[in-house]
Amino acid sequence: MVAPFLPDDEKLAAVREALPALGAGIYLNTGSVGPLPAETAAAMAELVDYELRIGRSHPDYWDGFLERMGEARAAVAAIVGADVREMALVHSTSGAMNAAVWSVDLRPGDRIVTTQAEHPGALGPVHVAASRSGAELAIADVGFGGDDEATLAAFDGAISAGTKIVVLSHVLWATGARLPIREVATMAHERGARVIVDGAQAVGAIPVSVADLGVDFYAIPGQKWLLGPEGTGALWCDPAIVAESQLTNASWFTFERLSATEAVPWRDARRFEDSGHYRPGVTGLARSCGWLSMYVGLPWVHERGQSMARVAAERLARIEGVQLLTPLDRMATLVTFRIAGWNPDEALAELNGRIFAIARTVPDLGALRISIGFFTTTDEIERVASIVELLAAHTPATLPQRPRLTILGQAPS
Repeated sequence: MVAPFLPDDEKLAAVREALPALGAGIYLNTGSVGPLPAETAAAMAELVDYELRIGRSHPDYWDGFLERMGEARAAVAAIVGADVREMALVHSTSGAMNAAVWSVDLRPGDRIVTTQAEHPGALGPVHVAASRSGAELAIADVGFGGDDEATLAAFDGAISAGTKIVVLSHVLWATGARLPIREVATMAHERGARVIVDGAQAVGAIPVSVADLGVDFYAIPGQKWLLGPEGTGALWCDPAIVAESQLTNASWFTFERLSATEAVPWRDARRFEDSGHYRPGVTGLARSCGWLSMYVGLPWVHERGQSMARVAAERLARIEGVQLLTPLDRMATLVTFRIAGWNPDEALAELNGRIFAIARTVPDLGALRISIGFFTTTDEIERVASIVELLAAHTPATLPQRPRLTILGQAPS
C-alpha cells in the first residue's frame, strides 16, 4: 500500500516497491503494457483461486461480477472526469475504436478522415469501414505532430463536405506528440462530423477530461498507463449521441431488456459492451485505477511522469548524433529518438544487454521509443542516456564489446 501523503522520495520508493516488475530492468515500455501493481495481482489471484476451488457458475458469483463491472466503469470514469453512465467496458483500445467507428451509419459518398500517424488500432477500423460502406478515406498528414498550426491546416483541408467521422490520437503512439484535440473537434463538429479519439497514450499518462475535449468517443486501454491487466479497456461516449448511434455489437450486455419479442438497448454507453469479459481482469482494472487514484494520486502521477519524460527528452537531445523526434513543447510521456549510424533493433539490443532497459522500436520511423513513467528515476534516465552516448560515439563495428560472464567449467569466449 502507498500512503497518499508521503514526501516525494519516500513516495517514489513505496510506489516502486508496489510495482515488482520494476526490479527486472529499467521499465521503459508502459506505452505497450505497464507494470502490474502487486495489489492488483493479489486481487486477481484471489479470484483465480476462488474459480479453481469453488467454480464460476454460482449465481452469487455472477451477481458479484456484475458489481465488479460497475466498479470498473466507475473507476475508469473517475480518471477521465466522466459519469459512470458514459462508460462502456471493452476488451481493448481497438475494440473501442471499432465500436465507435461502426456506430455511425456510413454510406457511399461519405468521408472518413484520419491521419497518417495513427496506430493500427485506429487505422484498421477505418480502412474496413471505408471498404465495406463505400465511404472515402482521406488522410491528413500531420507529420510528427509537433506543429499545431500545420496539424490544423491538414485537418482543415481534409474535413470537407460529407465527412462523417474524424479519427485521431490524443497522443501519437510513434512520436509522443499531443495533438490539438479540442480545436480539431470544434472544426469537425462545425462541418457535421463525429470525432473519435484514440486515448491509448494519454489516459493515465497526462490529465484527461473527456467532456472538456469536446469529442464524441474516446477509447481507453486498461493495460498501458492505467497499469491494468491485458484484455481490458473502456469506451467513453458523449451521452448526447447515444440514442442516435448504431449498435455495433449485440450481446447480453448490450440490452436493458432482451427476449424473443423485444430487444431494448441500454440508453447509456453500456449499449457498446459485449460479453466474454475475464472476471479477474475486470476486478484487476478497477483495482489498478483505484490504486492510481486513491493511493498514488493522479496529480502526482501526471506531474511526475511528464516532468521525468521532459528530463529524459532534453538529456537525449543534448547528445551529439541523437535526433529527438518527440516535440518538446507538445510531449506527454513518450520519447522517440534516432541514433546516427544505428539500426534501432541493434541499438535496442545494446540497451537491453548493457543495462537491462526494456523499451521498443518504431520501425516506420527507424527510431527507438522509451516510455517514461511516474515511477522512473533520474538515475535510470541517466543510465539510459550514458549508453545512448556510447552508441552515438561509435558505430556497431567500433563499439566496445560488452563484458561477458565466464561460466564455471567453460573457457571464456
